[in-house]
Amino acid sequence: MYQKLIIIFILIFSLLSCSKNKDIEYEINKDKVDPYKLYEEGLNAFDKGDYFFAEKKFSEAELNFKIVEFAAKSAVMSGYSLYGINFYNEALENLERYLKKYPADKNVMYAHYLIAIIYYEQMSDEKKDLKPLLEADKKIDFFLKKFPNSDYAIDLKFKKDLIQNQLAAKELYVAKYYISIQKWVPAMNRLIKIVDEYEKTVFVEEALHRLVEINYYLGLEKEAKKYAKILGYNYNSSEWFEQSYKVFNKNYEIKEKVKDKKDANFLQKIINKIK
Repeated sequence: MYQKLIIIFILIFSLLSCSKNKDIEYEINKDKVDPYKLYEEGLNAFDKGDYFFAEKKFSEAELNFKIVEFAAKSAVMSGYSLYGINFYNEALENLERYLKKYPADKNVMYAHYLIAIIYYEQMSDEKKDLKPLLEADKKIDFFLKKFPNSDYAIDLKFKKDLIQNQLAAKELYVAKYYISIQKWVPAMNRLIKIVDEYEKTVFVEEALHRLVEINYYLGLEKEAKKYAKILGYNYNSSEWFEQSYKVFNKNYEIKEKVKDKKDANFLQKIINKIK
């Protein structure tokens, strides 16, 4: 009986000790962090260009804000901070999460714009990966459809034109490769795609000329003349029209254009300044 009392006493003492420890732990953890202070620290770091520290503070602020509007704003700033240090994948994940979590937030348009810019800035030349180009083009189309009258739309329309040129350059690069190995059909398919889908780009003239060359070489003179007429009607003062004219008139001499020395010197001055 005495031993039982001792065991009960020990158990009661242990439970009391545990409950006291839990109370102590709870008291330590219940200290709340001021989200406004965290956001301010993040903003100060952001203004100084310390995007690593800023991202950390904005993320902490989002977790601690009870007001949804402020939490959403912190999430956007966190995404922008990641973009600022070229952590493109992380920034995209952060912004996509923001769009799902805060679909009614007032900064949704800006998040979509930033996503489009991130894809745009990952574009490479025509010899490399096409995926960022297509993703940027797709995202810009989405933005222009959803927010056509916004200030950001003006910037993205300009970037859309540059993307179209880049896509056309990619098609022309592949077409030239097929030409080099005498794969005429896939080469013409690529060139026709430029004429049909990228007619407003700077590469359409060369594409038309290459179609003239290939068709003439294959003995399809009627088709060659068709593309030559299109080139002549739209770009009769271009060097590519002269090249196509020479295909049908072997004795035609293309005159070399002499650059104005004053213009050349002026351009060199600009280049020197940039350097």
